Amino acid sequence: MSNPLKVLIVEDEPNALTGLAELISGWGYRTETARDGIEGWEKALSFDPAIVVTDLKMPRVDGIGLLTKLNEEGSGLNANLAVVVLTAMGSIELAVDAMKLGAYDFLQKPIDATRLRTILANASRQRETQIELEVARRRLRETGILGGLVGSSRAMREIFGLIEQIAPSNVSVLITGESGTGKELVARTLHTLSSRKSRPFVAVNCAAIPETLIESEIFGHEKGAFTGAVERRAGCFELANGGTLLLDELAEMPAGTQAKLLRVLEERKLRRLGARTEQDVDVRVLAATNRDPDKAVSEGDLRADLYYRLNVFHIAMPPLRKHMEDMPAMAEVMISEMNQKHGRRVSGVAPSMLERLMAYDWPGNARELRNTIERAVVLCADGAPLDVGHLPPGFGKSQHPSAMPSDASLVEVRVGSTVDEAERALILRTLESTGQNKTRAAEILGVSLKTLHNKLKEYGRTPGDQQV
Repeated sequence: MSNPLKVLIVEDEPNALTGLAELISGWGYRTETARDGIEGWEKALSFDPAIVVTDLKMPRVDGIGLLTKLNEEGSGLNANLAVVVLTAMGSIELAVDAMKLGAYDFLQKPIDATRLRTILANASRQRETQIELEVARRRLRETGILGGLVGSSRAMREIFGLIEQIAPSNVSVLITGESGTGKELVARTLHTLSSRKSRPFVAVNCAAIPETLIESEIFGHEKGAFTGAVERRAGCFELANGGTLLLDELAEMPAGTQAKLLRVLEERKLRRLGARTEQDVDVRVLAATNRDPDKAVSEGDLRADLYYRLNVFHIAMPPLRKHMEDMPAMAEVMISEMNQKHGRRVSGVAPSMLERLMAYDWPGNARELRNTIERAVVLCADGAPLDVGHLPPGFGKSQHPSAMPSDASLVEVRVGSTVDEAERALILRTLESTGQNKTRAAEILGVSLKTLHNKLKEYGRTPGDQQV
């Protein structure tokens, strides 16, 4: 390094402190040491490090105390200071608490040198990310756009603020919200505004993969690991190595796979199906679900320990009907995107059409709006604005379930029908009302997507899932 970054190491055990200093110095960093949080704070003021590597359990002031002091009183320190915490086995909860307080990452003892070097390299790149994040903030102030997300409402501004705060870190994030609200867009924005932006972003829908194949899809497998495994295959963790992995519809993941996922998250190591050895992985994991995660935990569909591990930060995406003031800006951005995609020159939205858009309940949220805008752009003449004639036939007659007319929500069950027959009629009628959207139907019925899939399999029905 022509201008080596400064790393402050805070550790109360002398041999560990010396060993870490020699190791990190050997990688080209300039190091300074301290033996507890008080000395660490004093050294931070004089040394002005770019990275602090600190043990959690120390006399006088521990790692949490030092992290808190750096956050609250460190205004004169490096603006992009990254704190990496070291924790003993069995102290993962403390490490998660540190991440919530703003730590960049954590590492379990005994220290894995390869993993530590990767973390330090990622933290170094965070400095460049902060510059790009400031550019994104400026664009947000000027246009109300952050990544692929659009809005100036209070609800969206709060989400943008949280994204800006946590994007540069390595923390896990749980993203919740109805289908079509933009959960994957949030995940992609977190990735784009992080130091991992040049590495892969991989999204996997846990509800769309058969239960017999999901472990292979996520963790990979060796040749011959099971019938049909004719060659070695990398899983999603390996494909996302160095980057970001989004686990969509997390609550639909089988319980056994959830247990293996938790181990990978805590130890940063995975074993392919059929493999004899483990391998290191450096992946930031984000998770999304359209279910209430607390309800999923109470119903046994989501492991509580996995939920707490992933829910370091929670971003709850509001349905479109809750921030309709963002509709004009969203429509304009979508028209611009569709003009480019289809080679058109649509000039905007006529007031009459905007009024119709604002009056609709949007059960499919932003995804439904995008599909509606795309259809209208294709139909509209170049140079003209979108108007009501470009809307789908019958637009506005289908409403959110809470606002459905009573005759549209009736299910006819004859006297003498069995409970199973009544249940079948209700499920199939609900699917019909959602246009065969299984994810939305499961939300309306109050069951998990997995349960709905199983019921449809019993009925010999496999309608396509139009929205996830």
